Amino acid sequence: MKQQFVQYIKNLQNQITSALEEIDGKAKFQEDIWVRKEGGGGQTRVIENGNVFEKGGVNISEVHGKLPESMQAYFGVKDADFFACGLSLVLHPKNPMVPTVHANWRYFEMYDSAGNIVDSWFGGGQDLTPYYLFEEDAKHFHQVCKTACDKHSPKFYDTYKKRCDEYFWNSHRNEARGVGGLFFDYLKQTEEMKMQDWYNFVTEVGNSFLECYVPIVDKRKDLPNTDANRIWQEIRRGRYVEFNLVHDKGTLFGLKTNGRIESILMSLPPHVQWKYDHHPEPGSEEEKLVEVLKNPKNWV
Repeated sequence: MKQQFVQYIKNLQNQITSALEEIDGKAKFQEDIWVRKEGGGGQTRVIENGNVFEKGGVNISEVHGKLPESMQAYFGVKDADFFACGLSLVLHPKNPMVPTVHANWRYFEMYDSAGNIVDSWFGGGQDLTPYYLFEEDAKHFHQVCKTACDKHSPKFYDTYKKRCDEYFWNSHRNEARGVGGLFFDYLKQTEEMKMQDWYNFVTEVGNSFLECYVPIVDKRKDLPNTDANRIWQEIRRGRYVEFNLVHDKGTLFGLKTNGRIESILMSLPPHVQWKYDHHPEPGSEEEKLVEVLKNPKNWV
C-alpha cells in the first residue's frame, strides 16, 4: 500500500503544479529535494510572486524511522517505528477576491520491533478560506467534494464536512478558519472498508482538487480590488497563521518528528497583519464573511 500511495502522490504533485503554473502564466515552481537524517525525505515545490499566486507550495514527503517519544505518548505506544507519506499544499493568491486553499492526503504505518505492521490509516481533506464571500464559490467547492464522496458512501460527505468544520475551528477566536470542505483521519480497515477501499476514496478526493479550486480562481483572479480589500486579506491571513501555529496537528507532527522546517512553515503567507481589536464595518462584505465563519453553514 505504501508504494502504491507514494506513486500516487508523486503523480498528483506533477498534475497539480503543472495546472497551477498554467493558471498563473508567469511564475514557476521551484523544487527542493531534501533528506531527513532519521530516514526519508521529500520534494518541496514553491511558487512565489506570480501573476495569480503570491505564495504557495505543493509538497510531498516520505519519512520513516523511530517514532519520537512525544509521538509515542500521543499514540499510546512504546518503541514503535513508523512510515508516513503525503502530499500537502497551500496556495495564497494575490487578489483578495480569490480564496486561499489548503489540501492534504496522507498515509501512515506503524510497526512493532519485528517490523510487522501493527496499525495503518489514511487521512486528509481539502478546505477553502475566502477573504470575500462569494456563495456560489463555496457551493461549487462543496458540491465537487460531495460528488467525490458520494461515489464511495452516501454518508461520507456529511460526516467529513462536519469534521472539517470542527477541526478548522479557531477556538480562541470562536470562528472557523474558512468555509470548510472535507477532513478525515484515522481511516482504518473495517469489515465494510478494506485499506484498498480507503485508498480508492482518498485518491478520488485528491483527484477532485483541481476541479474544486481552478474554476474559482479563473472566475475571481482578475476582479478589481482596493488597498482596503488587501488590508482585510492580510488581517484574515493572520487568523490563518494563528490556526496553523496553535491548533494544526500536521504542523505539530512535523515539528516533533524533526521535519523540514521550511516545508512545514511553507503554509504561512508572506504578508500578514494583526490590528488591535479590529472589527469589520457593520453591514459590510467583510462582516458578511465573519458571520458565516462564526456560524458554519451547509452549502449543498
